[in-house]
Parts: sequence; structure tokens; C-alpha cells
Amino acid sequence: MIQTLLQYLQYPFVRYALIVGVLIALCSSLLGVTLVLKRFSFIGDGLSHVAFGAMTIATVLGISNEMLLVLPITVLSAVLLLSAGQRAAVKGDAAIAMVSVGALAFGYLLMNIFSTSSNLSGDVCSTLFGSTSILTLTVREVVLSIVLSVLVVAAFLLFYHKIFAVTFDETFAQATGTNARLYNLIIAVIIAVIIVLAMNLVGSLLISALVIFPALSAMRVHKTFLSVTICSAVLSVACALAGMLISILGGTPVGSTIVAVDALAFGIFTLIGRIKGGISHA
Repeated sequence: MIQTLLQYLQYPFVRYALIVGVLIALCSSLLGVTLVLKRFSFIGDGLSHVAFGAMTIATVLGISNEMLLVLPITVLSAVLLLSAGQRAAVKGDAAIAMVSVGALAFGYLLMNIFSTSSNLSGDVCSTLFGSTSILTLTVREVVLSIVLSVLVVAAFLLFYHKIFAVTFDETFAQATGTNARLYNLIIAVIIAVIIVLAMNLVGSLLISALVIFPALSAMRVHKTFLSVTICSAVLSVACALAGMLISILGGTPVGSTIVAVDALAFGIFTLIGRIKGGISHA
């Protein structure tokens, strides 16, 4: 098995896929804790469907570089959901659900009406659940993913204390002079970038798992924001790497395999958390 893996690693496209996969997993985990604590766990799901709808529009319009349309639309949707969601007539989870279902239906409708593919169901399935596209990345796409990932990590580290304040008590943060709207905007932009990056790895329907599972797993064992965030990042990278290696060796779907490993890790961490809780109360 090790010899087979080393043989696969000789190919540049496999190395590109592993690099991008690890970076996406790292970025996805950073804001997972914030989204869980702010009760916006499903925003990844909603934004991924928005990205799916934007991608179909780009395809219909014949835009070769889909990122030029998908990223701005996803960022705008994230800003509207996170920044304006609490003041809108339709709030929180209801707004996310409405945007999610609407964008998914609109995208699929456009794909059916303007389809130029002979395998429409295959195209939709690969977009929703991930495909081997992570193994066909060009050098330009790898460089773009690296640049965006570095920007996401840098922004998180730079604004860590403000994000922490806005996450736990937005009202108190505002009272102490923190511009909560600005930092909600930063969170929204970071989330949108992560969603667009992750679509190549796990597909539209599985992105929420990539964002939420590591955070929930870390919360089973750790209690402080910093320790949960660090544990979530390490666990996310480990699960993504393990899932991709299993997928390459076993020929299983990349996205589904990564999510399955994340789910298994959640079960293990839940068990560890219960054991620790039992010991601490003994």
C-alpha cells in the first residue's frame, strides 16, 4: 500500500490535489467554531448552493473563468445573510434555507434549459457531491488556491481577537467600541472564499460537513475558543488528508470519503469527551 501511494505521489496532479485539499481543510475549519457559536451552522450549505447557481449562470454565459462570477456573487450573498440577516424581515436560518433552496432550484433549471452537455445528470451529480476535478487542477488553479488560502489564514489571525469578541457577545463588543458590522463583513467574505474553494474538493452538498464537523468534534474535548480552534484546524487537515489518500488508493469519491472520515472522527471525539467527563466527575 505504501509503495502504491508513493507511486501515485510521483504524479504532479496528485501532489497538487493534496496541497489544495489540505489548504481548503485548514481554511474551512478556522471559522467553523464561529459559525457554530453564532448559530449559523448551515450558512455553508446555503452559500454553496448560491455558488452552484452562479456557476450555472457562468456556464450559460460562456464565461471561461467561472471564479470571476461565482466569487463575487457568493461574497455578496454571504454579506447579506450575515450582516443584514438579523435586521431583515426573514431572519437567520429561514433566510439561509430560502436562499439555499432557491439558488439550487434556479441553477438546476438553467442547466436543464441551456444544457450543452450530453451527460447532464452526471455533471449535476459531480457538482453537488464532488468529483475527480480535484485531481485535474491546473497550476494556475493551485496557485490561486494557495494565494486565497494564505489570505484567509492571514485575515483570521489578524482579526482573531475581534472575531472572538463578535462571536461570543456582539452587543458587548459594540459597547466596547468594536465595529461589529465590519467584522461580520470580514467573516462573511472569508466564509464565501472558503465555500468557493471547497466546491472543487467536496461538492456543493457536502461543504457544510467540511466546515462544521471538525469544530463540533473539537468542542467534544476542549472548552476554550483558542484550543477548540487549534484542535479543529489540526483535525480538519488530518481528516482531509486521510480521506484523500483513501480515495486515491480505493477509488472512492473524494468528497464523500473526506466527510465519512470527518464523521468517524466526530464519533471518536464524542466518545473521548464522554470518557473525560466521566473521569472528571469521578
